[in-house]
This record gives sequence, structure tokens and C-alpha cells, in this order.
Amino acid sequence: MTRLSVNINKVATIRNARGGNIPNVFQVAMDCERFGAQGITVHPRPDERHIRYSDVREIAPHVKTEFNIEGYPTRDFLDLVTEVKPAQVTLVPDPPDVLTSNAGWDTIKYKTLLQDVVAELHENNIRASIFIETDAKMIEAAPETKTDRIELYTESYAVGFGQNREQAVNPFAESAELAHSLGLGINAGHDLNLDNLEYFAQNVPHLNEVSIGHALISDALYFGLENTIQLYLRKLQSA
Repeated sequence: MTRLSVNINKVATIRNARGGNIPNVFQVAMDCERFGAQGITVHPRPDERHIRYSDVREIAPHVKTEFNIEGYPTRDFLDLVTEVKPAQVTLVPDPPDVLTSNAGWDTIKYKTLLQDVVAELHENNIRASIFIETDAKMIEAAPETKTDRIELYTESYAVGFGQNREQAVNPFAESAELAHSLGLGINAGHDLNLDNLEYFAQNVPHLNEVSIGHALISDALYFGLENTIQLYLRKLQSA
């Protein structure tokens, strides 16, 4: 079954809006695992507007499933991840001021950068994943970086799902087949939710993991965190 990694950035956003330690980001991470999540994802940014570097250091030693840290590979970011050594680092081409991830890597233009970063991650026994769009040329070039996986950027699927779900999912199914044929693992994330997740997982082959944050944390406001995680797991189990 495709694994569910819960991105807890939005929990940190709520905490930071008020100050103090409510909600407790560390406790939420531990509870997500206790409630059935198969991974915890965080995406620290340079301005620390949600997850802070101190949060990452606090959470890392206690994750029992899989810790996935997303981010742009600045020197500070790489120093952080090589210090805490998560199971996986997902490299995202975010400029510092972007609101949320909004593009995948150009694996041709940035091949040398990615090769160097992936090599450093591998030296520290960290699995590497590259955030990428459904562009065959970018996927075909990804193995040259020596990355272990790609993460398919699913915003276009989420946007198109309500109009024509088959048309929306086809590029992702084709991209997953291509990536698998090249020896790459496949993750996915961005705007997946309770409405569109099951269809995506049913139709995208070789899907190792989905990372879901905004929608899941928003759903938890209505359904509760434990129940919400179980609802998402059922969608994956039904796929």
C-alpha cells in the first residue's frame, strides 16, 4: 500500500500566529504516528514562518516511522539535514519568499547542483527525492543526479480533477511508469485531499508515498486528527 506521510507545517503556522507552544508541534508529530501515519514530513524555510529548525532537531530523534524533510538545498538546510539524518530529504526548488511549493526541478539545468547535493545526502545515508513535474525530459534526466526517488508535483491533478479526472491523472500515470522504468521510486504531493486521493492512488502505478499537509490538517479541524488520518489511510487502502 502507498504510505501516508503527514506534513505538519500548518500546525506550526497556527502555533507561530499566536506565539507560545500551542498547538505543540512535537506532540502532534508523535500523535500522528500513534494515529497511524506512516511518516512525518516537515518543510523548514529560511524565515522559519512555520516549522523551525529547532522543531526539526526536537522531532528527528523521536520519529519511529519515517522522517522526511523537504526544502531548498541552501548550506544551512544541508547542515541541518546532515546533522539530524532523516530517512529522506525531498529537494524542492523554492525561492525563499514563495508561499508554497509551486514548481518542480529542471533536472537538466540544475543537474550538477543536484548531483552534488544528492551525493552529500548519500554520504550521510539519507534517501534523496527530487520534486518534479510531469515532464518526460525532466524525469529522464533525473537518474543522472543519482536521486533515489522523485516526488510528482500534483497541483495540476488537483486543479483538473473536478473537470476531467481521467485527463488530469493520465500525465501522472505515464510519468510514474517512466520513472519506474528508469529505476526511480515515486512519491507524490501537493493539494491531494479526501476527494481526489483514492482516484490518484488507483491510477498512478508504483506509488511509494504521498505527503499531505494542508488538506489533512484542515480536515482535522472538523473530524479530529486521529479520525482524519484514518480516513486518509482508508482512501489509500481502497486504491
